[in-house]
Amino acid sequence: MFEKILIANRGEIALRVIRACREMGIKSVAVHSTADADAMHVRMADESVCIGPPSGTESYLSIPAIIAACEVTGAQAIHPGYGFLSENANFVQIVEDHGLAFIGPTAEHIRVMGDKITAKDTMKELGVPCVPGSDGGVPDLAAAKRIGEEIGYPVIIKATAGGGGRGMKVAQTAADMEEAFMTARAEGKAAFGNDEVYIEKYLTTPRHIEIQVFGDGKGKAVHLGERDCSLQRRHQKVFEEAPGPCITPAERAAIGKVCADAVAKINYIGAGTIEFLYENGEFYFIEMNTRLQVEHPVTEGIFGVDLVREQIRVAEGLPMSFSQDDLEINGHSIEVRINAEKLPNFAPCPGKITAYHAPGGLGVRMDSALYDGYSIPPYYDSLIGKLIVHGRDRAEALARLDRALGELIIDGIDTTVPLFGALLQEDDIHTGNYNIHWLEQWLEKNMG
Repeated sequence: MFEKILIANRGEIALRVIRACREMGIKSVAVHSTADADAMHVRMADESVCIGPPSGTESYLSIPAIIAACEVTGAQAIHPGYGFLSENANFVQIVEDHGLAFIGPTAEHIRVMGDKITAKDTMKELGVPCVPGSDGGVPDLAAAKRIGEEIGYPVIIKATAGGGGRGMKVAQTAADMEEAFMTARAEGKAAFGNDEVYIEKYLTTPRHIEIQVFGDGKGKAVHLGERDCSLQRRHQKVFEEAPGPCITPAERAAIGKVCADAVAKINYIGAGTIEFLYENGEFYFIEMNTRLQVEHPVTEGIFGVDLVREQIRVAEGLPMSFSQDDLEINGHSIEVRINAEKLPNFAPCPGKITAYHAPGGLGVRMDSALYDGYSIPPYYDSLIGKLIVHGRDRAEALARLDRALGELIIDGIDTTVPLFGALLQEDDIHTGNYNIHWLEQWLEKNMG
């Protein structure tokens, strides 16, 4: 059993892991930059180590500093959270080379799924349905135009090493292909040091549906249903729910089994998410995230499981504490991501919190590292909190979300809280009648 775990992250996800450790009787080690010396995760952990200056590159992304922090504190394992080094295969290999445990998948699985072309080829071999598109990378514009004609427009050009919406461009017609192709390559090169791109059929009104999977690394795996993450801005999720309002029990069981069987075949260990576009009753694989998702609390809400605790258990070599037959959906859960951003342009808005009050009551969970007097640093992601609600059904969850948003107080900075209050006035939100383009169209109409 692990006696001490280092969390290679910050903010609310670091707090999330610290809480799981405390419940399991495991000591926790926080790492922090100089800018985060007063952060809540530093205060809550059993020990803390400063690993560098404010820049993420020189602190939270510094592999030598994190390994050194393990050595000086005696931590036996590292939990990466999400973001930063959580999907860095090189980091995982270095962790293991130093005799430490990585609480997550193997370096090989991260490497395979981190390259979108290899991931797609692997999923095809495992029987997971994929979007029609190019077989591997597209070498030049002539090939791109030929592929576009073969699969039919519109198409989307994606950077192989892309993520977070970068390196993705849509060509509605053949006339758009040159600009879209060259721009996607340039963005991929600038953001990821890799200008290879691939092409897929662009679905016009899909939903974003993701399947939560969990494996024990020994050939056993389960799925924990789906999350609908269709409300997005610039490919960034802002509102997530489980179960999906458009997925039938039969569809859930079928695609869930496909995903669980796929990760079982490759002996996948820990939490993972297989993401799909869903349109007209069909699922099309887009990528797999080999880590804990930001939106994992909605899955925990409907299944009553602690995914972080389970990650730690299987990393210790213990069996999963539940089987597929144990997993039954109970009610409905919704999460909204609260960012320190100024509407309507979503400009980052760091600054000092002059008052903070988290909502409470039945079925309300607030995952945040905020406190009165805390100064949000300007160096990191603008996510400052996640408000999660659970109800007996979707209507109750939406009503509970509306009530909880009314209780939430974050003074001193601008946040995206007003956005969710406005969205809850829309009929389409209450009926679940939206797709991945709905929010951007709504924002253009109402906040443009």
